[in-house]
Amino acid sequence: MLLKEYRICMPLTVDEYRIGQLYMISKHSHEQSDRGEGVEVVQNEPFEDPHHGNGQFTEKRVYLNSKLPSWARAVVPKIFYVTEKAWNYYPYTITEYTCSFLPKFSIHIETKYEDNKGSNDRIFDNEAKDLEREVCFIDIACDEIPERYYKESEDPKHFKSEKTGRGQLREGWRDSHQPIMCSYKLVTVKFEVWGLQTRVEQFVHKVVRDILLIGHRQAFAWVDEWYDMTMDEVREFERATQEATNRKIGVFPPAISISSIPLLPSSVRSAPSSAPSTPLSTDAPEFLSVPKDRPRKKSAPETLTLPDPEKRATLNLPGIHSSDKPCRPKLE
Repeated sequence: MLLKEYRICMPLTVDEYRIGQLYMISKHSHEQSDRGEGVEVVQNEPFEDPHHGNGQFTEKRVYLNSKLPSWARAVVPKIFYVTEKAWNYYPYTITEYTCSFLPKFSIHIETKYEDNKGSNDRIFDNEAKDLEREVCFIDIACDEIPERYYKESEDPKHFKSEKTGRGQLREGWRDSHQPIMCSYKLVTVKFEVWGLQTRVEQFVHKVVRDILLIGHRQAFAWVDEWYDMTMDEVREFERATQEATNRKIGVFPPAISISSIPLLPSSVRSAPSSAPSTPLSTDAPEFLSVPKDRPRKKSAPETLTLPDPEKRATLNLPGIHSSDKPCRPKLE
């Protein structure tokens, strides 16, 4: 298990980011999706928790085989997806990722939002007070992102919002900018497979960090698109975008629609489930199946012919040795 805490500051307020977060997730998922790969929304509906109150529950499938490193693609099936389950009780959220093909793999993320510059060192005292972890600050303006994801229009050093007047952030902006908020994320990655655990957990944390950096940059760079939206309007945008995304990746309705199954009582579903999802098929992955046309190995004759007892008696004549060639008896 590898635990890290990420702190990402934004030139927004917590109330503003509630809309921006929903808008960014929907638009980002749509942009990153293509036929056969991307984010399929399985379920998205209101949910009530006895402790956290009213919230939203979502379940998604993230298809990402081509985005895996080559060593990972070599051991997973081509149809590979990660299940995301999220409980959004803003300003507190829980997100879990599991994979039916890798039952010992999971990511658990707890997020809290506060109007400060990342200065609350005790924010996760109830969740991980005695757990050792690395604290990583992510700067949306100055930290480098993978080159393939860079867009000048989404660079906070160049972007300036017309509706809010915020933007063109410079080094050290977190020390003086107002307003400012922080996303605190406690991320636990588990991959309990001997020989691969450290490598996989470190790789997953690198991916998580890149996603957090890109997503928060986009949320701010798209602020003029969502700033005037109400909660009802962003929910409608979310619904329409999710439908378009499902069509984009070529999702066909399953035989049993998960979204049509009624929610269980909140007392039953209050805690996040960490059990792996049930795969769509019970068939073994292709690379684990026995080839149908494999030639049969012929290490022994297919039939065994025993000598005829009558012929053996006929051939067993005086003067004839076992090493001599057998011959047909002369007919009288």
